[in-house]
Amino acid sequence: MSELLPGADPAAAGAMPGFGRFGRRLLGVSKLLAMAGGLVFVLLVLMSIVSIVGRKLAASPVPGDVELLQMCASFACASFFAYCHLIGGDVKVDFFTSRCSARTVHVLDAAGSALFAAVGGVLAWRSGVGALAVRDAGETSVILGWPIWVAQILMVPGFALMAVAGLYMVGAHLRAPAVSAAREAHP
Repeated sequence: MSELLPGADPAAAGAMPGFGRFGRRLLGVSKLLAMAGGLVFVLLVLMSIVSIVGRKLAASPVPGDVELLQMCASFACASFFAYCHLIGGDVKVDFFTSRCSARTVHVLDAAGSALFAAVGGVLAWRSGVGALAVRDAGETSVILGWPIWVAQILMVPGFALMAVAGLYMVGAHLRAPAVSAAREAHP
């Protein structure tokens, strides 16, 4: 049974096919990764508060707080893209497509999802290559002495999931006009 896409307008039910088994799993993994990224951001905020208060009241900030913020935020930022795309949370300007048919809008959305997948794939690839290069160079953070490559490699799963989500949505948007036509023909 096909369910409505998360974030889809219930009034437009039938305009977009729901997630299949793979899509639901992809959505679940994406949601878990996004929640992990959100938790990291909450912990970073708490660490920043402790560091700021410590700096002002006791002249004792959290050592390497800026390094921790930079390294952890890189993972957290990369963790939201897939979930956002799967639930339709991307920013879309529909001014030019408001008078287009549903089929045209789905084709354009499929093209946008293909670009999204390509960007995710390139980011995952280059982040991975960059992390390996930094590891081989032995670079570490200045204050904590932590290996920088670890922070870079932690971005790769988020970007790879972004690419998979984009590819999945290409298929979902290309299937949508056919499913809508079949529903209209056989109500």
